Amino acid sequence: MIHSLFMINSRGDIFMEKHWKTAIKRAVCDYFFKAQEKASSPNDIPPIISTPHHYLISIFRDRLYFVAVINKETPPLFVIEFLHRIVDTFIDYFDECSERSIKENYVIVYELLEEMLDNGYPLATESNVLKELIKPPNILRSVVNTVTGQSNVADTLPTGQLSNVPWRRTGVKYTSNEAYFDVTEEVDAIIDRSGSTVFAEIQGTVEATVKLSGMPDLTLSFVNPRLLDDVSFHPCVRLKRWETERVFSFIPPDGSFQLCSYQVSSSSMVAIPIYVRHNIQYAGSGGKFELVVGPRQAMGKTLEDVIIKAPMPKQVLNLGLSPSQGHYMFDQVDKVMTWFVGPINAAKPPSIRGTISVQSGVAAPEEKPTLSVSFKIQQLCISGLRVNRLDMYGERYKPFKGVKYITKAGRFQLRT
Repeated sequence: MIHSLFMINSRGDIFMEKHWKTAIKRAVCDYFFKAQEKASSPNDIPPIISTPHHYLISIFRDRLYFVAVINKETPPLFVIEFLHRIVDTFIDYFDECSERSIKENYVIVYELLEEMLDNGYPLATESNVLKELIKPPNILRSVVNTVTGQSNVADTLPTGQLSNVPWRRTGVKYTSNEAYFDVTEEVDAIIDRSGSTVFAEIQGTVEATVKLSGMPDLTLSFVNPRLLDDVSFHPCVRLKRWETERVFSFIPPDGSFQLCSYQVSSSSMVAIPIYVRHNIQYAGSGGKFELVVGPRQAMGKTLEDVIIKAPMPKQVLNLGLSPSQGHYMFDQVDKVMTWFVGPINAAKPPSIRGTISVQSGVAAPEEKPTLSVSFKIQQLCISGLRVNRLDMYGERYKPFKGVKYITKAGRFQLRT
């Protein structure tokens, strides 16, 4: 399936390549570079590029391009998902996925790619299985391997590779059995000047950290499962059970993993938890800039890590602003004002006010900037998704119903 993989940095340099079958020359990436020149941003590059003899399938993550080369038609989403799994594995092993971390761990990167893909087809992609095969890097292990000439690759196959549950190793034992589930949602919305929602969409994930002995079988149900659209599951989830009963039934991997990702596309279900009032005017060689941001009282939660970006017209030379909270920066090259607000106190909404310096002798800008607002809210699910119950069955377990809910949907845990 996948013949070669090329890793390209933001400057357009190929800093690493891996071939599973016959080696393909770097010249094949010229088609990718041509598409890159035509694209206005990295995300505008076509994910699938057809060449006379190959197909190029690429993703862009962490300021790096990962370009896979295949020579026959293959489901593109299958390849794209595998490329994302490679990036996730690098982050799990090296705490980041950057050109520097990959170059510093060349040997481990090649070992991982060799185990994740067998003759061009995905083989071992689960983190807990890979860590049994290839030990994560540390200073002591690097010194020992340098002196002795050994590698990080284990001499035996992981036990999970020889069972019907390849994502979980056998013989797992813990003195304290516990499992944690985190529901994380990201809201993407467009709001007009009057405050009305033009478009709103929620992307959510359920992250799990399971430390249970034996071979437990978990069942997770929700009060309102019909909210979830376009659900993508971890291979451990029994798809038939979800289709018929709308419950998650699964034997979990050992350790941390993403149980599922989902989408809530109904704009009427999305309650925007923040408001922004702005007054931006241009007059002659100057202008006025005012912003006020605050939480909606109905949410009852604290807004954290609030950041507002305002791309200004090219005629703007500088901004002289005074924020009541946080600090701001103005990039005079890209003409972008960034206000780092921080947490917001509902009793005292922060504001930023000041003047705009506009180039003289030029007509005043007519367009108003489109504000981009990002924020975080702990222990709140915007979609209203609520967990009903979590049951556990297995070799040594009785049916378990005592789930401790830290929030109605944000995080919950169980202990035996």
